[in-house]
Order: sequence, then C-alpha cells, then structure tokens
Amino acid sequence: MKKLAIFDIDYTITKKETLMELFKYVIKNDKRNIRFLPRAIYCGSMYGLKIYDERKVKEEFLKFIDGIREQDLAKLVRRFYDEKLKTILYEDAIKMMKKLKSEGYDIYLISASPEFYINEFHNIKEVDKIIGTKFNFKDGIFTRTMEGKNCKGEEKVRRLKEVLENEKIEVNFKESYMFSDSLSDKPLLDLVGKPYLINYRKKHEIEILKWK
Repeated sequence: MKKLAIFDIDYTITKKETLMELFKYVIKNDKRNIRFLPRAIYCGSMYGLKIYDERKVKEEFLKFIDGIREQDLAKLVRRFYDEKLKTILYEDAIKMMKKLKSEGYDIYLISASPEFYINEFHNIKEVDKIIGTKFNFKDGIFTRTMEGKNCKGEEKVRRLKEVLENEKIEVNFKESYMFSDSLSDKPLLDLVGKPYLINYRKKHEIEILKWK
C-alpha cells in the first residue's frame, strides 16, 4: 500500500501564480502579444464580479495561445520551465519532496493549473505524478476548450481517485501528506492524515508551515 505526499502548485511549491507567469513570459518573448492584456484584465474583472466562473475565465484568458500547434506549444512550455518556472520554486518545497521521497512516499502534484505546462514539473526528479486541468487539442491544434471540469476543490479528489483506480494503486491516506496554500484544497487536506497549510496568513487548526 502506497503513501502519498500531495502538493498543490501555485503558491505552494511556487512563489507566483504560474498561469500569469506564462502570460508574462509569452509577452516578454514577443511584445506583439501585449494586445491580449486588455482581455486578461477584462477576464479578471468578470471573475471578480462573479459573471465568469473559473472555467470561462481560463478559456477566455488562454486566447494568447489559441491555435498554436501542439509541438510548438510543447517547445514553448519547455522553455518556460527552464527560463522561468524552475526559478520560482520554493527551496523548502523541494527539500520536503526530497525528504519524503527518501522515506518511501510517492510525490503527486495536483493543481487547477493547465496540465499542458505543469507537466514540465516532471523535471523535478522526485515527482511521480501530475494532475491538472485538461485542455483539448483538435487535429494537433490547441483550442483552449477545457476538457472536463476545472481541477479544483472536490474535483481534485475525484481526479486523484480516478487515477488511483485506473492504475490499481492502493493508498494509505492516514499516513499520507497534503500541502496547500489555500483552504480551497480542504477536500484533499481532509483526505489525508497529515495535512499542512503553506504560508497561510490566518490562524488555523491545520498546522502552518512557512516556506521560502
């Protein structure tokens, strides 16, 4: 029976929100993409006003890579990881992964961020599995249409259990860990016997770790 160490990604193992960092990276590499900035601001406003849900926000926001070929997107996110993502990792998160891996835990990253780029975190040798929000490709072209639900809250638990069932993996959840910066992950935090909040600013019954 396996023991898991589950990590959220944004603000848990990274210092910044990764999708926004991808947007900034694309603009930095081609200033013409600044034309998508008004759309990004509009999407944020619509979400703040609760007119758009998170699915709608992501599908609209990702217009800046709409129609990109799958192989070109793969090259883009590989550069994005090498030049940006790996520079914003919390050292304490990597140390924790190494420690728990050495103790026999499987390391799972589960995030609401798009899988097409968070899969690059497989570059961290300790990482065994990555689960994120899926987006569709049609005839090898990125369509920015979300496949299934946004991988957040209860959906994270559902997706995790789906993977475990499909791969016939039995887990000792009582001995497993979950690390997250947010109570939006409470379904996963409640699933394990060893939950931790990362850099959480309020007092809480769940133990809080300060990572740098």
